[in-house]
Amino acid sequence: MHFSVIFRVLGVLLMIFSLTLLPPIGISLWYADSHHYAFLAAFGITFATGLGMWLPVYRAKHDLQTRDGFLITALFWVVLGLFGSLPFVISAELDASFTDAMFESMSGLTTTGATVFTGLDFLPKSILYYRQQLQWLGGIGIIVIAVAVLPMLGIGGMQLYRAETPGPVKDNKLTPRITETAKALFIMYLGITFICALAYYLAGMSEFDAIGHAFSTVAIGGFSTHDASIGYFNSPLIMGICTFFMFFSGVNFALHYFGWREHSVSHYFKDPEFRFYGSWVLVGMAITILYLYYTGTYGFFDSVMHGSFEFVSVLTTTGFGTADFSAWPTFLPFMLILFAFMGGCGGSTAGGMKVMRVMLICKQGYREIKRLIHPSAIFPIKVGKKSVPDRVVEAVWGFFAVFIISFMVMFLLLLASGLDFTTSFSAVAACITNLGPGMGDVAAHYGNINDFSKWILCFAMLLGRLEVFTLLVLFSPMFWRR
Repeated sequence: MHFSVIFRVLGVLLMIFSLTLLPPIGISLWYADSHHYAFLAAFGITFATGLGMWLPVYRAKHDLQTRDGFLITALFWVVLGLFGSLPFVISAELDASFTDAMFESMSGLTTTGATVFTGLDFLPKSILYYRQQLQWLGGIGIIVIAVAVLPMLGIGGMQLYRAETPGPVKDNKLTPRITETAKALFIMYLGITFICALAYYLAGMSEFDAIGHAFSTVAIGGFSTHDASIGYFNSPLIMGICTFFMFFSGVNFALHYFGWREHSVSHYFKDPEFRFYGSWVLVGMAITILYLYYTGTYGFFDSVMHGSFEFVSVLTTTGFGTADFSAWPTFLPFMLILFAFMGGCGGSTAGGMKVMRVMLICKQGYREIKRLIHPSAIFPIKVGKKSVPDRVVEAVWGFFAVFIISFMVMFLLLLASGLDFTTSFSAVAACITNLGPGMGDVAAHYGNINDFSKWILCFAMLLGRLEVFTLLVLFSPMFWRR
């Protein structure tokens, strides 16, 4: 373990992150909300800390090992959440406790979208912008963005990319060099965000709301600048635009990259994961719409609009709302929460276990049924025309087991803290899948639950964002042995 290089990288990345605290200062001055002091102080503290970590070890030269990559990835998200909370703590108007500030910061960076703040319509513009920006940075993954600068430091970045990028198969790169891969992802992400913001603006949002909601839509985050979320705008057109971009951002960004490079969309429909994802979107939307209509919850048009919007929002783990889905009849709220466990495609900004893993689990289950009938036969699992190695299938089952066990442990801890069953179940589910809104006491916000539960849920957010093993491997004694 090269701790000098780890501190050097963390110091550089922290100094880079400090620069993201400058735009909110400009927003504060433009809207004259008198909160520039909080961001200026946070910038100074963050940059000085990063510089203090970097200076003593700036001459350290070592190649990063895989263990270094895992440690940097986990540490940086924790450190980033800590320093990202500074503007919330320093702001006198928010009067946020350290626990609430850390919860909000971690929720933003992990693109969970669970908030402890209320009265968003009356908060300073700079604070609202900062929350949206946190999600945008978390969406692409600050590590993936930052690996573009690591070659300048004489450090290879593939270990970081492997630890950060979602999905069961992590060694595929869009371009031969990791630096170019990071740049390709960032340019694609930036372009989609711009198109989304423009669409929102043309549909009737203000410039501020269009940019803020584009940040959280493409990041699959769910933070809004209004308490009523997307429902504030009361616009079927805006709902339709948001639904499309949530679905689009839940698709593997590698497909978007190849679509842009080849000027074709045919490869989307050839991709097994995309077809599986699209099929379940259609099935889930149909169930939700029909049930809302036949139970008399809404008329047909409203059932289509709210049903399709809320289903895509929850499945992709965005968490935007136009209605309180937790108040929908009978099984629908629980069905939506369970769909969030699947989430979006691997290589997207969505949370959950990822469509690829769920698809492989289904294929493995079907293979076991066939083996019962033909015990001596060999049935390879295929994704498209390619056979999937048994090692990958084993890893997927291992991930699923650890994911569910982690969920159960945190669920029991929340029950022990005094929360009721529905609140505990939905809160852990919404945080470990990076969904955000839940049911019961956390349907609207998380401000009223106890601090112990908030820290457990912060861990759940981080666990979901780093896809369980990247974080849990640090708790293994074998990881720290030489």
